[in-house]
Amino acid sequence: MSVRVRFAPSPTGFVHVGGLRTALYNYLFAKANQGTYLLRIEDTDQERLVEGAVESMLRSLDWAGIHHTEGVMLDDQGRVVEKGNKGPYIQSRRLSVYRSHMDKLLASGHAYPCFCSKERLEIVREKERMEKGTPRYDGHCRQLEKEEVEKRLKNGETHVIRLKLPEKEEIRFDDLVRGTVSVSTEDLDDQVLLKSDGYPTYHFAVVVDDHLMEITHVIRGEEWLASTPKHVYLYQAMGWETPTYVHLPNILNTDRKKLSKRHGDVSAEDFQRKGYLPEALVNYLALIGWSPEDNQEIFSIDELEKSFSLKRVSKSGGVFDVKKLNWMNTHYIREADLEELTRLAIPYLIESGYLQEQTVESQKQWVRNFLEVIRENLHYLAELPEKAAVFFQDSIQPEDGEAAEWWESEELTILRPALQKAVESMATMTPEEIKPAFKALQKETGLKGPQFFKPVRVALTGKVHGPDLILIMKVLGKETVLHRLR
Repeated sequence: MSVRVRFAPSPTGFVHVGGLRTALYNYLFAKANQGTYLLRIEDTDQERLVEGAVESMLRSLDWAGIHHTEGVMLDDQGRVVEKGNKGPYIQSRRLSVYRSHMDKLLASGHAYPCFCSKERLEIVREKERMEKGTPRYDGHCRQLEKEEVEKRLKNGETHVIRLKLPEKEEIRFDDLVRGTVSVSTEDLDDQVLLKSDGYPTYHFAVVVDDHLMEITHVIRGEEWLASTPKHVYLYQAMGWETPTYVHLPNILNTDRKKLSKRHGDVSAEDFQRKGYLPEALVNYLALIGWSPEDNQEIFSIDELEKSFSLKRVSKSGGVFDVKKLNWMNTHYIREADLEELTRLAIPYLIESGYLQEQTVESQKQWVRNFLEVIRENLHYLAELPEKAAVFFQDSIQPEDGEAAEWWESEELTILRPALQKAVESMATMTPEEIKPAFKALQKETGLKGPQFFKPVRVALTGKVHGPDLILIMKVLGKETVLHRLR
């Protein structure tokens, strides 16, 4: 059977970077094995649904370049559609499928109705918590006589359906990352499979869907590892072949705790808004939990498809280091096509007021020149307004410290009128004119190296350090350079 994998998010909000990495690993594994990568929407928890979340998630995955060929997707008009012959791929459209398979489980005695009220369950859980430390269901309703069950069902009593686990039995399965995992049913409880509203829980729906959609490898986060023995038993109870499991390590913050929203940006949308390039984010996420055979760090998506292997996925969690991501994103910004980078940069400059929508076309060359100057040290595009500020200031004031000293220096007193005269004589503010003018001024004034460049830079920007001075002058333009020198 050919490889079939899936990414199955819940439409409850944004795409967490952990989810994005899970999608990426599924995608890469499918590509490496000439298999199929599909996307399924798991929306059985109706209370947590967020309107528009499906569309948002699909757009984020498309932005990241993680494209599926089957399942739920957006058409050319941005509408949610389904493609493939294993659907529906949205769980809320599969209720009749779950009901028919639940009837089989009930008939075989592997599941049973539970009529316990929420109040009773809370009392039981608290008692279990006090006595054993782990809140579990006590199996009360699995002891009910058949006649009583039928009577209560006939009377329309509210109930759920629970999995009937065997007693004192070891459930074993192999995980490609964790090795052999063995859990005693004494440490598990009878999981709810079908809720009172007729919707399946994740634990039932995921098994039914993965079987019917012929998923060969279940690649998901390690938070599902504790539930997997129940899933394995469900496969056995249904008489189905169990897929291969792969539980990925968590993505951690710098305190080595699971990365969450309270630690800052954690969603694909957050990084997209900030102006990270998708190639950089995907490249970085690939390396959190997976290590290539050599020390290579920069990978195109094509290179990842050729290099990725589940054998090199780590058991331990990887730290999400924003500084490392910034370094990688700067690399991609430096390498990016200038035309495309200009297109991406313009909205940030419009939002900050430095550009006007109606004059963008006439200012594109300026934006290109500006990006050429600052992209060597640009971490992400949301920094552009800060970087642009120096080019739009009417007057320049030096920063404290060394800049203030150069501002008052004898060197600047000597250089300012000479440089002003040289700039006035230039036809265009280009490197071809600025470079020979600088050489002539250095010879004329006897000032070279830092004694020449630092006072000039401070006069024009107020800073001692920064991008190439000649390129800065090109972006400022002749009139602004003269204005600042005067």
